[in-house]
Amino acid sequence: MTKEIIENDPYKSAGVDIDAGDDLIKKIKKNVSNSHNKNVLGNIGGFAGMYKLDQEFNNPVLVACTDGVGTKVALAQQYKNLSGIGQDLVAMCVNDLVVCGAKPLFFLDYYASSKLIVDEASQVIKSISDACFNSGCALLGGETAEMPGHYVDNNFDLAGFSVGCVDEDKIIHANKTIPGNILIGIESSGPHSNGYSLIRKILKNSKTPDEEKKSIADKLLTPTILYPKLILEIINEYQINSMAHITGGGLTENLPRSISDNLCVEIKTDSWELPEIFKWIKNEGDVSMNDMYRIFNCGIGMVLFVEKEEAVNISNKISDMNFKNFIIGEVKEKNKSNSVIFS
Repeated sequence: MTKEIIENDPYKSAGVDIDAGDDLIKKIKKNVSNSHNKNVLGNIGGFAGMYKLDQEFNNPVLVACTDGVGTKVALAQQYKNLSGIGQDLVAMCVNDLVVCGAKPLFFLDYYASSKLIVDEASQVIKSISDACFNSGCALLGGETAEMPGHYVDNNFDLAGFSVGCVDEDKIIHANKTIPGNILIGIESSGPHSNGYSLIRKILKNSKTPDEEKKSIADKLLTPTILYPKLILEIINEYQINSMAHITGGGLTENLPRSISDNLCVEIKTDSWELPEIFKWIKNEGDVSMNDMYRIFNCGIGMVLFVEKEEAVNISNKISDMNFKNFIIGEVKEKNKSNSVIFS
């Protein structure tokens, strides 16, 4: 009877393979545990993850972020390059967390597919666990869902959720910015995980030969930079008045989130060179610079708002940690309706 049930598995006939899920857990268990530290209680396989807070926080405030990778997943699947997509997922969450000064503690992922392909899923989850380790947080758990009929043609999607912690008196607020503050822009690795619906359209319509398209796609799939370790070291040594993670909405929409309503920022667009991949997007898609600044990070993935007298020292420190950075602008009193002025 048991053998007959296994051979005629009704759930498998509906498109869901429980055995594949079990195989995936066995395959990823070591990678996941590599991201764990002394704060993690237990390992994967239970119903929930447990994380013990350190005594380093006097008045702990928990900070939470959730995000996805968007249609960059579709580009990664199209060009069979999934090696960095997990890092994109982690980065989109932990880079948001660190903006308020929070230390990332742990991460949870959600992987949903039409059909669970174990080797493909394990590659993505390895990328997630490696990115967690490189961000100083633990991959505490996750969920894998197989949903035939909802996702089609072996498609999958990713979502992530991260929790961090910061002492209440060390929270970095936008209202700490003042006129005269200097903006330090830290390099991005490319479009990170934003603007890919437009990018995919431009790539599809491009008359570039297919072999060149593959090379361009690989550049576009460069994983998002993980900023937490860099930022946490900087704020441990220097006063940072505010920060902006440049994600969806580009420079135009993200910078105003990090200043008071009565202020604006003036950006010197000649203070850094537009990276080649963005020049390709602009030229191939006939995208105006105004739209480039509104959609993409244009080579600036994180912005620090700092005191003028400390700007050079902080910039040098960032360079010492092997990140390119640029003095890109200044905070000013707002005398027009625009919160961001490109000059």
